[in-house]
Amino acid sequence: MNIFTTVISGGIEQMYQVLSNEQHLLVMTDSNVIKLDKVQSLVSSLEKQGYQYTLISDLPAEPTNHDVESLIDKLPAAVDVVVGIGGGSVLDISKLISVLYASNTDHLDNFNRLLEGEKPAARIPLVLVPTTAGTGAEATPNSIIALPEKATKVGIISPVMLPDYVVLAPELTTSMPPHITASTGIDALCHLIECYTASVANPVGDNYALIGMQKFFSNIEQVIEKPQDLMVRLNLLWASYYGGASISHSGTHLVHALSYPLGGKYKIPHGLANSLLLVPVFKFVQPHCVDKLADVYRLLPHADLTLNSEEMSLALVAYIEQLVSKLALPTYLNEIGITRDDLPELARNAMNVTRLINHSPVAVNEESVLSIYQSITK
Repeated sequence: MNIFTTVISGGIEQMYQVLSNEQHLLVMTDSNVIKLDKVQSLVSSLEKQGYQYTLISDLPAEPTNHDVESLIDKLPAAVDVVVGIGGGSVLDISKLISVLYASNTDHLDNFNRLLEGEKPAARIPLVLVPTTAGTGAEATPNSIIALPEKATKVGIISPVMLPDYVVLAPELTTSMPPHITASTGIDALCHLIECYTASVANPVGDNYALIGMQKFFSNIEQVIEKPQDLMVRLNLLWASYYGGASISHSGTHLVHALSYPLGGKYKIPHGLANSLLLVPVFKFVQPHCVDKLADVYRLLPHADLTLNSEEMSLALVAYIEQLVSKLALPTYLNEIGITRDDLPELARNAMNVTRLINHSPVAVNEESVLSIYQSITK
């Protein structure tokens, strides 16, 4: 098993470089992605060229442990390669399933042990094709599963979950509605800027984060104005990939910790939850990471380099706030059906995401987390 990923960019047809029709493929996607002309063409081509494959095309968004249990019942007895084509949820499930096939034990028993904290030790060959430029799941060693009974999510994490191949095909992202393009794009920014400012930040992760943020800031506004521009789309796919690579070497912190309860209990899409929390979290942490936020500000296309570091860090947060507004994303929890009465439970559940809370650049408690939620609730 190879845990070093090869990235191929240019188009979904590039996938034939890494597949053999002597292998039985498990192709996994969701009900929206399977409707894309390019994906339909790929599936038809697999059949015409004699590939053996099983297609599962109804994977859920924000998958729960119950969703995975239901999926396990549908899996074929054996496959040689897992191919995941979709957004973060599809890619996360694909990684998880590739691990389950590598074990000689019952899939369901193996899954339950992973939920309880056992680390994945092996997987079968894995190819991932992202269809959104945001989650970076194709570059992370994580599979995130929602636990509705606990109103949160859990991360199953191991380097063995990094894929053998990633195919960056910008034509698969052009059909995304503007609000999905926007929210997934902000999700990529969250990965990059959180990893860069995390307590566990390091030079390797920082390098990925800075490259990714430069690509993000240079293309995020253009993609709304020119949604069919494949080079802009590809640059955002690279920004997303670098976000995932940053996570692999560092880790996200408060934006993700506070967004997990929104997805775990309320099924709020991950990118949308992060876009709501990005600005209030960075207003909160700005005094504690001035120099790093000034570094990020210098990447903006129209940065004012005459400002001092404090001014740059504040200007960056102001720019991000304007960007979220320009992308027409919600800015208050009330807009997604959450009221002030819900906030104490959200704060308690967020504090349980200790893996991410511990990465914060400043110590937090339940009261400070509650204050962040309150700042975006009318």
